[in-house]
Amino acid sequence: MQYEIYFIIGLMLVAFFYASVGHGGASGYLALMALFGFVPDSIRFNALTMNMFVSGIAFISYYRAGFFRWKLIMPFLISSVPAAYLGAQISINPTLYKILLGIFLLIAVFRLLFVRNMKIKPMHDLPFFLALVIGLVLGLISGIIGIGGGILLSPILILAGFATTKEASAVSALFILLNSASGLAGLASQFINFQPHLIYYIAAVMGAGFVGSAIGSQTLSEYKLRIVLSVVLLAASMKLFFF
Repeated sequence: MQYEIYFIIGLMLVAFFYASVGHGGASGYLALMALFGFVPDSIRFNALTMNMFVSGIAFISYYRAGFFRWKLIMPFLISSVPAAYLGAQISINPTLYKILLGIFLLIAVFRLLFVRNMKIKPMHDLPFFLALVIGLVLGLISGIIGIGGGILLSPILILAGFATTKEASAVSALFILLNSASGLAGLASQFINFQPHLIYYIAAVMGAGFVGSAIGSQTLSEYKLRIVLSVVLLAASMKLFFF
């Protein structure tokens, strides 16, 4: 019982910080479940389920705050959602993918934190074909590993100058929500070891996600949000390397 309390506290902390930057927290949930010895068959299902609820809450917060741009995210979704469905049905050893993704995230952290005077000027015309390709790759990776993909999409949008930090958070939240739902649909045909305690976990992360997303969308400045995003990316990369 004591360990379960620690686990729930961990889930809430993950949901709070990830939701503050428009993410669902799947990377953190995966790490926690690995640490607490969850059954491997249930880990992806649990992570995607909690991810879907938290990212949905984050999307509502950022949408209401006026940072969502449908035109920006639409081409990514066209290719990523079906790719996430297919990726969830692929049973392969994701070790190589995790290493490559971890390196990518560390590069993003370095750019966000240590490149001074980086002026982000959102582009009005995002190359449609490029967005389709990126969405396809991120969706496939998301389905295979069991994440929503926003942890990868956000730094791409920000560093390439396609969106401000808060705009990236807003569109990433919807990206995560739909990819997580697609990934869950892909897992539906497989054996799922459903745990009744998942209901309590969902309630915990939803509460923490609500507070985190409200703070991120309404209180934090662009600079502070970039700092929080960098910490989240760093935590996700460490998870990929060591869990």
